[in-house]
Amino acid sequence: MYTRIFTVAALIFYINPASPDQTDDRLETLFITLSSSSDKQVIRSTENQIWDIWFAHPNSDVERLMQIGVQRMNANRQSEAMIIFSQLVENFPDYAEAWNRRATLHYILGNYQESIGDIEKVLSLEPRHFGALSGLGLVYLQLDQLRKAKEAFEDLIKVHPNSPNARENLRRVNEDLRLNVI
Repeated sequence: MYTRIFTVAALIFYINPASPDQTDDRLETLFITLSSSSDKQVIRSTENQIWDIWFAHPNSDVERLMQIGVQRMNANRQSEAMIIFSQLVENFPDYAEAWNRRATLHYILGNYQESIGDIEKVLSLEPRHFGALSGLGLVYLQLDQLRKAKEAFEDLIKVHPNSPNARENLRRVNEDLRLNVI
């Protein structure tokens, strides 16, 4: 199975080494909508449109490989997913969503420092990546680094001010920080 994944990945990378454009013109308008709407349906729809743009890649075979990686991750076949995501970030280092998916997998596996490293790469490519910012806050919570978690959730709220999860996570972190001071 692993040989087949490597063969498919190698073929895709050889055929078309294109990279995604994280500066899609639609993103600006979508982020304005995220900032200005309080309608939960509009927010969810806008988030989904942003995720679709982030997932998109000019090479449809790369997108398919990402789908396979996500399927493997969701099916608890983490080693196969890790192979796929690692091949993607190695061969398409500007594909922020590949870094994000690998960061998520590292988080699931408890590889928190590796997750942070991948998240930092995501944010260098797409500073508004609310999924990565949320993930960063969650990693820091796991590491019991509450001040860093607070900073990540505050950065998330700057990008996505109407995110109910971000506000709730920030509230909890602030409460925990107050309790630690007492």
